[in-house]
This record gives sequence, structure tokens and C-alpha cells, in this order.
Amino acid sequence: MGAGASVSKEEVQNMPQYTILGGDSKFEELKDEEGKVPLEKVQDPYLLYGGSYAGDKKDSADFKYVTFTERPQFTEKHKSAMAKYVTQELFDKLKDVTSEKGYTFSNAIMTGVVTPHLGVGATAGDEDCWEKFKDLYYPIIKDWHGYDAYTQKHPTDLNYESLVFTDEQRATFKDYVKSTRIRAARNISGFSLPTGATDEERAGVETVLKQAFAGLEGELAGTYYSLVGMTDEQRDFLLSKGFLFQIPSARNLLTGAGAARSWPNSRGIFDNEAQTALAWVNEEDHCRIISMEFSGDIPSVFKRFCELSDAIKKSATANNAKLMWNETLGFMGTCPSNLGTGLRASGMVHLPEFNKLLETATEHEDKELLESVCAAFDLQPRGSAGEHSPAEGGKFDVSNKQRLGFSEVQLVQKMIDGISKVIEFEKMLAAGSTPAEVRAKVTEMKAAMATTA
Repeated sequence: MGAGASVSKEEVQNMPQYTILGGDSKFEELKDEEGKVPLEKVQDPYLLYGGSYAGDKKDSADFKYVTFTERPQFTEKHKSAMAKYVTQELFDKLKDVTSEKGYTFSNAIMTGVVTPHLGVGATAGDEDCWEKFKDLYYPIIKDWHGYDAYTQKHPTDLNYESLVFTDEQRATFKDYVKSTRIRAARNISGFSLPTGATDEERAGVETVLKQAFAGLEGELAGTYYSLVGMTDEQRDFLLSKGFLFQIPSARNLLTGAGAARSWPNSRGIFDNEAQTALAWVNEEDHCRIISMEFSGDIPSVFKRFCELSDAIKKSATANNAKLMWNETLGFMGTCPSNLGTGLRASGMVHLPEFNKLLETATEHEDKELLESVCAAFDLQPRGSAGEHSPAEGGKFDVSNKQRLGFSEVQLVQKMIDGISKVIEFEKMLAAGSTPAEVRAKVTEMKAAMATTA
């Protein structure tokens, strides 16, 4: 079509990213008196930084992959580690490389190109990608985790009995920790990851996992809800509990990487009767397992997590499959940020004094006191609106920052010990200590830890 051309709704609907462009509602907003929209108003956001739709065998009716024959036109908007490491030299080296299951280098970098605000900006579409594109992934891993995948080996330890949780910590956590959640990704070797999966592979993954859930017994026994055919009552119940996973949007990794194709087919959620064990199927990874409860009893939550992880592993083995894992990267998945243990252990901790500083302190250093205290012990706090924000009711989500290079037991132990220290500083503030005195105490503790390390 030439300059000044207009397109009908049917013509726009045939464009590759129609739903991302805004769908029917956006068309109605932009249409003229003749019921058409000028073509210049229908700018495809996926082609803003280069590339073209060259035809990818993984394309679907609701998504088309972008192919980059030249290095993308990165801008100051591009914040990801991927954009940092895709130099012209690296692009030229990898641009024509394809994994065993057909995931291309263009596929691997697409989400970070078309969604500039992402922090990582790269994905894997299958297990082989972690070898074929390691010259892209490994620098990102070093940047994100502080882990050298070229030289280091990742430990795994799911022996929940190894955790140390003293009676004093149990009593303190009962008062300050309102809920605990531990989650991690698990992916089944032999299947493409959601970013690169065919409809058939996605259905195959769901079948293996449904068999795993059906075999769960005792406390873990529960129900699998398919997103397809879910009743309004089931959806309302899961939403009220906060169990439903993220719906794909134009700004998240799922959409830009192709993981949301054919949504919601072959996706679902499992939960046990007590609603303390969850599993998400075919979201960002094949399976996201979650153990939780409304208490600070972290060993109990970790024990359930380990049992659920073991059940998924046994099911994969029974179906002549195995989990994606190797000694360098640990558990492999879609995003470099969730390698290794892939584990995020978090406690919802009541910290009203830290929250007051976030809301009222005039000095930036004091306002960011909780952030700096948590960072000193490899933790990450999140308020009601995410990182660096105050928390409704003074309750912060505090979790481990690291995923790779430490075992599951080590990370949960770091979370227990770190939260114990954060609570100690909360008590100091409540007793009248100043932020400067808290910072001095943190420095003292870190020096003592370095001496005994």
C-alpha cells in the first residue's frame, strides 16, 4: 500500500501482532468516517528497532517472530543485559546459528529488542540453546548472578533436614513473618521451552505434568485446573487467592518472546486441598512449583517444596524423560535470571519502622535504608508497588537475590539468617536508633562475617 493508504479492520486483523497493536478497541478509537484507519497510524511496535517478518516455522495465528539480518537498532531505551552484550562482533558470530529444535539467535534476543525496558532481554527456546548461544548467555549470567559459567559448577541440595532454624528464630518469625513462599522452575528435557514450543510439544508437557499431579498423595494431593474450560467460579476462586499466573501483556517477557502463542491452550494451574502447594503449567517455563503458607515456618514450606520438586522429577523419569539440568547451569529454563536453583524464597515481613523511613525520610540514604540493609545480606525487598516502594501495612516481600552458584539449602538458609538480621534492625529503629546507627551496625556485622568466612 502506498502513502496515504487506509486499512480496514479485516486488513489490520491480519497483521502479525494485531492484539499487541491494541486489537478491536484500538481500531475503533482510530477509525475515520469511512470505517478505516490510516496506515501510518498502525505502526507495528515489533519492527521499530529493525528486523522483518521473514517467516518462522513457529509463527502462529496470534504471533509472528521477527528476524534480524542486521544488528538491532538499540537505543537509550534498551536497558537489558542482552542489549549490552550483543555487539556487532557477537551478532555476526551468532546471527545464523540455530538450536537443534529450531530456535534462532533472532528468537533468543527478540524479547529484549521489542520490549526495551526488560532487565535480562534474552530467552532460550530449548535445552540446546544454552550451548549454542552461550557466548550471549554466559556474560549475561555473570552480569546478573556474579557467576562465571565458563569455570564454575553449580551445587544442588534439596535435603530440607539440613536447614538450621532455631527456637529463637521460630518465635521471632511467628511475630514478624506473615507468610512464606518458595518457588522455582522445572523444565522437562526433550521438549522445547514455551518460547519455542509447538502446540504438540506444549500439550505433551501438560500431559506429563498432569500425570505427576495425579500421582501426588497425602498433603500434596489436589486438583488441576486447565485454563481452557475453566468455570467462572473456579477462576474467581483462584483469583481471590492470588493463584492465577500473569496474563500476557504487551510489556512482559512472555509476549515478546513468543511464549504466549495460542494462549490459553495447554496451560493450567494445580493446587492441593490445603492451598499450600501450587504448580503453574506452560507459563514462562514448563512448570513453576510453589510452596507457601500463612506463617513464618520456613522449614515446613521448604520441606513441601522439596517433596513437590521430587514428585515432578519422578514423573518425568516415569515418562522416559528427565528434567533440564547440568552441573554448570543447574536447572535450565527460559530466562537466564532463573537458572541454577531457579529458587526464590520470600517472606512477607512486617517492618513498620523501615516503612516509615521510605514514606517520610528526607535523606535519600535513609529512605533507602531497607534496600541497603537487605543488599548487605544478599536479600531483595519489594513493597506494594515493587522494588524501592513503600509497603501497604508495612509488610515487605523479602527474598533471596541469588539463584545460581548456591544450593537450595544454602539460599533458604541465607534467607532465614538475613531476615533475622533485618528484624533485628527493625527492633533497633523501634527502640529509637537512628538510620546512621543501623548502617554502622550493618558494617560491623559484615566485617565480622568476612573475618569468619
